[in-house]
Amino acid sequence: MLDRQTKRVPLAALIAVTVVVFCWGMCWGRYTISLREFVSVALSKFLPVPETWSQNTENAVWVIRFPRLCGAFLVGAALAISGATYQGIFQNPLVSPDLLGVSSGACVGASLAILSGWTSGWIQLLALAGGLLAVAMTNLVPRLLGNRSNLMLVLAGVIVSGFFSSVQGLLKYLADPDTQLAEITFWTMGSLNKVSMADVLSTVLPMVLCMAVLVGLRWRINLLALGEQEARTLGVHVTRVRGVAILCATILTACSICLAGTVGWVGLVMPHLGRLLVGSDNRRLIPASIFLGASFLILIDNLARNLTASDIPLSILSGFLGAPAYAWLLVRQRTKV
Repeated sequence: MLDRQTKRVPLAALIAVTVVVFCWGMCWGRYTISLREFVSVALSKFLPVPETWSQNTENAVWVIRFPRLCGAFLVGAALAISGATYQGIFQNPLVSPDLLGVSSGACVGASLAILSGWTSGWIQLLALAGGLLAVAMTNLVPRLLGNRSNLMLVLAGVIVSGFFSSVQGLLKYLADPDTQLAEITFWTMGSLNKVSMADVLSTVLPMVLCMAVLVGLRWRINLLALGEQEARTLGVHVTRVRGVAILCATILTACSICLAGTVGWVGLVMPHLGRLLVGSDNRRLIPASIFLGASFLILIDNLARNLTASDIPLSILSGFLGAPAYAWLLVRQRTKV
């Protein structure tokens, strides 16, 4: 996996792209804000800037767009770095962050909260609990069978995902078709429409901590990508490193689902794009995935809230853009072989 000769895009360039996309998202919308107005409003929080903007502009910046774009940044970054981590650990470029059943479990948790008529805070909490429960069940199966190989863990993830998908189907069948079913369906398709600053603040600390841990483990993930036997020979505690990495990636994915529901393709496609730009070395790929995923989801969310009169679910747009991009990456890789 470790390529020696690859055209490398500097990490600073990816950070700059993310900043540009973020500022564009703050300015573009049905209520257009000039870049100068946005900068003035932003600086007014820290410096005595003459107030030349309306109250509507300030509300659009701080109340509506800033929390939503911060949520898009966190969700995109979390899914992309989780995907890169899973692909490195399991030595499989087709792996995505929901490999171990976290998405299915989170959907069941959220659906239970919706059927119970609970508030959005409880929906997020039960989604997190459901995702963690699904991954715990996935890790329990190899232990019960006495086989903790990567293959057995993946197969356990397929089993648990199938079980929770059946439970999700039952909950949809029991839901009120006029109210609850529509809410469950929209939630499972992904949206940042209802994200508030309180939601962002409730998840930012665990997400940032987990990303920091994965960045710190990136060279050990390189060794895991060589195979378990080779990694042990090089002094890596395979079970411990793999467990910590999977735990952090799971928490990131579950927190992302809490904020935005299920969003497809980000964790699968962005690591591949990262390999194209910075190479397969996880020391560069994992940090790069953070900003590639963040830029992609900010772009998707900007399109979702501005293309039509109502918000388009994120998974629809991510699929329309992600599937052709993934096909192009596969074709490009095939022509290189």
